[in-house]
Amino acid sequence: MEGNEPTLAISLTVNNGSEALDFYAKAFGAKESFRMPMPDGSVAHAEFTIGNSTIYLSEDSPEWHAFSMSEGEKASCLFSLGVESCDEAFAQAVAAGAKPLMEPMDQFWGMRTGMVQDQYGYRWTLRQFLEEVSPEEMMKRAQAMAAS
Repeated sequence: MEGNEPTLAISLTVNNGSEALDFYAKAFGAKESFRMPMPDGSVAHAEFTIGNSTIYLSEDSPEWHAFSMSEGEKASCLFSLGVESCDEAFAQAVAAGAKPLMEPMDQFWGMRTGMVQDQYGYRWTLRQFLEEVSPEEMMKRAQAMAAS
C-alpha cells in the first residue's frame, strides 16, 4: 500500500453529491477533504472523514458501475458510528434531516445505540460506549432479555 490510503475504503453513491456532503457535515460532523466536480456541477468523486475514518462519495455513473438507490430503497449495509453521546448525536442527525429509525436506548452488550437513515437510503447506528461487558455476562443478559 502506498501513501495514506486505507486498507478498505467505503464508497457511497448518491443522487446529489453536493447535498450529501453538506448533510454528512451537519449530521455527523464530516470534514470534506477532496471534491472532484464534473462540468455539470455533479460530483465525480469526493472524500470526507468522520473521526478517523475516510469515506468516498460519488454520484451515479453507469460507466463506472456506480448507481444510487432508488427513492425509498434501503441499503443492506449498516454504518456503525462511535460517538461521545448517543442522544446528542441522534438529535443532531435528525435535525439535519435524517429519519429516526430507533430512539437511543441502552443495550445489553454495554452500548447505548440509536439508529437513523439518511435521505440516500443508508442506515447509521450511533453507538456510545457505556461499559465493558464480558462474553459470559453478555450471554446472561441476552438470555434474560429473551426470557422476558
